[in-house]
Amino acid sequence: MANAIYTPSKEELEARIGRFDALAPMTTANDLAWIPQGAMDVVFARKIMPVILHDKDKLFGKAAPIIGASGVSTFISIMPPGQGPCLHSHNTTHETFMVLQGTIEYEIGEPVAHRVVLNKWDTLSVPPLVYRGFRNVGTVDAVQLTIISGLTEGKDAVSVPKSVDTQLQTQYGEEVAAAFRKLVPVD
Repeated sequence: MANAIYTPSKEELEARIGRFDALAPMTTANDLAWIPQGAMDVVFARKIMPVILHDKDKLFGKAAPIIGASGVSTFISIMPPGQGPCLHSHNTTHETFMVLQGTIEYEIGEPVAHRVVLNKWDTLSVPPLVYRGFRNVGTVDAVQLTIISGLTEGKDAVSVPKSVDTQLQTQYGEEVAAAFRKLVPVD
């Protein structure tokens, strides 16, 4: 039996294109605009621009040029020197990173057991249930493509170690830490 192959309409095709110059920061950043930039920098890359969202995921926002790609979400992240998100675990999905510009150091484990530095075009894939964090160790903005894959149902379960919650409470207060706990549970 032959497959029912079709050609999408122009509108259907346009709905599957994410143009870089039209990408916008994740809507979560707007929802948390009251939180100091320093606290946002603990949890997220400075600028995360969704390209594909598996669905309108609460953690990374509600808007992307492409919604629905069979369990895959992708982002372009931009980090100034010294910045990058804390240790976190995607508990049901793989997270794959490709450095597009700059130099990024990845930390693996809690406590950190491994550090690896990647440069332009280098790629790292981290399986579920492994803590990872990363930061720009170069002198210019680092740009990274992140691919989250393998989601079979529901939303991606992301969590952080207790040390991150403690850092947020100590530096920014309970109200800020509680706001992040609503998005990312503490293990």
